[in-house]
Amino acid sequence: MEKENQRKRKAKVFTRVTPDVFIPSTVSVGQLARLLNVRMGTLQRKMAAAGMAEESSYDHILTSEYAALLADEFGRNPIINDEAAFDIYPRAASSDPSSLPSRPPVVTIMGHVDHGKTTLLDTLRSTSVAKGEAGGITQHIGAFSVPVKGDPNDTAPRTITFLDTPGHAAFSAMRARGAGVTDIIVLVVAADDGIMPQTREVIELTKKTEGKVGVVVAINKVDKPGVDVDGVTKALMVEGIQLESYGGDTPGVEVSGLTGLGLENLTETLSAMSELQDLRAERDGQVHGYVLESNIRKGLGPVATVLILRGRLTVASHLIAGTAHAKVRIMNDSNGGAVKEAYPGMAITVSGWKDLPNAGDEVLSGSEPDIKKALANRIRKAEVEASLVDMEAINNQRIQDRKDEAADTTGEPTPKVKTGPKELRLIIKGDVSGSVEAVEGALQDIGNKEAVVKIVSSGVGDVTESDVMMAKAVEGMVVAFSVQVPRAIESKASAQDVPIYSSTIIYRVMEEVRNRVGALLPPIIERKVTGEANVLELFNINLKGRQTKQVAGCRVTNGLVEKSKKGRVIRDGVTVFDGSLDTMKQGKKDLTEVRKGMECGLSFADFQELEADDLIQMYEVIEKPGVL
Repeated sequence: MEKENQRKRKAKVFTRVTPDVFIPSTVSVGQLARLLNVRMGTLQRKMAAAGMAEESSYDHILTSEYAALLADEFGRNPIINDEAAFDIYPRAASSDPSSLPSRPPVVTIMGHVDHGKTTLLDTLRSTSVAKGEAGGITQHIGAFSVPVKGDPNDTAPRTITFLDTPGHAAFSAMRARGAGVTDIIVLVVAADDGIMPQTREVIELTKKTEGKVGVVVAINKVDKPGVDVDGVTKALMVEGIQLESYGGDTPGVEVSGLTGLGLENLTETLSAMSELQDLRAERDGQVHGYVLESNIRKGLGPVATVLILRGRLTVASHLIAGTAHAKVRIMNDSNGGAVKEAYPGMAITVSGWKDLPNAGDEVLSGSEPDIKKALANRIRKAEVEASLVDMEAINNQRIQDRKDEAADTTGEPTPKVKTGPKELRLIIKGDVSGSVEAVEGALQDIGNKEAVVKIVSSGVGDVTESDVMMAKAVEGMVVAFSVQVPRAIESKASAQDVPIYSSTIIYRVMEEVRNRVGALLPPIIERKVTGEANVLELFNINLKGRQTKQVAGCRVTNGLVEKSKKGRVIRDGVTVFDGSLDTMKQGKKDLTEVRKGMECGLSFADFQELEADDLIQMYEVIEKPGVL
């Protein structure tokens, strides 16, 4: 009977939960991929395997019956419910793109740290941004438009929208996101530095987007004496980038961000490339874009920089991004000027968000009732997904508990022993969501099998009392990146013995966290030999009560033999005893130390088996912090 109960309990533990998915009466293939949270290509392959290849285009409309069958293929429990399945999606692509109005190209500046990207952009927009950046690196994405020369007959001035992405390796995810919304990548390579790690990273990124994104190489700092532009060009060829000057198809422009040399040529090259790409988008109707950055601003609350890809955004429009929504209150351009309408290719700052959207979230507009309905469904879906993750963790723990019970053959309860690496638990606060994401990415991989970083919480805004109390509860620390720590909060943290590390430079944050993780490692124990003595002969000294003590007549051969130090006896290369000296004498005189070349009598309190020719080593124990 007991075995049967155990079998049932095990079966219960291994039961997998099939998550529900709400499906409308009719749904496009693209919408179904979103509902199932799978890649479009994955769904199309599944449809092809089911004999539905002809019906697998993005905008093909499926009935609920077909959609339910496909949902079942992905391990979902389909529920036909139009209300619960409602969400807001981008409108279908135009059947005749050539009839749409032209839009400005979106250009992303990428390259290795210190290769002059920010200075290049600073010269383009004639501001002093570069001078204000901490540690010489851009800490989050900036976006602005630059007018370019065009056809004098054009009714509207032509512009290029530039995105400035950070150059530090920690901001890789942000660069990848920038490439996701960009039309042209400008790869900045310093003429005095050549190909560097982040340069190769960007080159790999361009290879993945080949055919979708244009590439222009800007060889910067050509005004510096002694630079080898030709060498940089050849190094680029080795990496798979062949410039037009060497018979390739990638435009290359020599520039100087410091003096402005070649920048007009660069903008003309970008403008010409965008004309070839024939970039077009709707300038009316539903807004479709992405959040480039978000933060909290005094007096405005949550604010997001939004890149518009399609549609027209106006004040009082209703937006949704992830599980955040907004009624647009104020729109500003990169110079802080008020904007009444925003069109494709523009990056504008939007205030009026009820919650802070995440960088990278898709932004869509809709009617207020539709936004509210979609928001409720998204929040419910996010809660269900979170609960499924928690349930999976609980089941895994139960499975492990069963394994522990099975391994215990004694019938006695197995004591719970905490295993796994030690954790440095962090609560991260940053000025903008992109910075928070980047700091997380930089810190989460610090550690080894013995000590790791665990990010308990992260968010945007100044450090608050709740952050301190959370750090106290988890026995962690607060990392404040480019945000304020009010004095009252500092006092609270001090009273609660919660460390707060504040910096505007990511290198220093990484160094601090690395040092703290290292402090969690087991210390490195070293034994430094301070003196050696050879045993020449042995004596037995009579003590009270007819007891004897063995004393070794020794000569000090190296260093200084001190009675206060630890000692060990080495015989034939093997340590036979490790302990403390009991006696150190010359004749009847007690000593505390004996130098090289001198003779003395030595004895150990707990070792009476010394032999002639034994080596006695005195040493001190040095404890060093662990190293990652």
